[in-house]
Amino acid sequence: MSGQASSPPRTDIPDVVVSPEVFLAMGREVLASQPFSILVGARLHALSPGHCELHLPITPQLLQQHGFVHGGVLSYVADNALTYAGGTAMRVPVVTSEFKINYLRPAVGELLIARAQAVHHGRAQAVCRCDVLVVQAGTEKLCAMAQGTIAALPPREDAAPAPAGA
Repeated sequence: MSGQASSPPRTDIPDVVVSPEVFLAMGREVLASQPFSILVGARLHALSPGHCELHLPITPQLLQQHGFVHGGVLSYVADNALTYAGGTAMRVPVVTSEFKINYLRPAVGELLIARAQAVHHGRAQAVCRCDVLVVQAGTEKLCAMAQGTIAALPPREDAAPAPAGA
């Protein structure tokens, strides 16, 4: 990420270190708790702090009347990947505050790939971008680009305090 500014790490969050495999497993648990993600068949392929790669197999149910993947489906994968990138960069629960998507070409193929990264983050929000690619016959083609603002959720009032030293 040369030439890109990023915020210093947050100091109010305990430094918890987990292996990349455990980090990915934790992200997959979050995805598995999203009924819509289960419905469409989304899979979290890669996850690291500030980066996400989400896969979605293309099925006939995801197409619009012209045979392309529906724009709402492209928006879903971009939105979810942006949120993973922002949430893992800030290391707090988050939601999407806003995002914009540009549809560049019809998505026709076997698989959608959303690759997102946090470009900048602070305590309250992260600005992220995402490329949405379609794979057809083993070749990736860019079909959409998105940028969004991911907002940190306020701490839950019913949440138990973190143990000392955690």
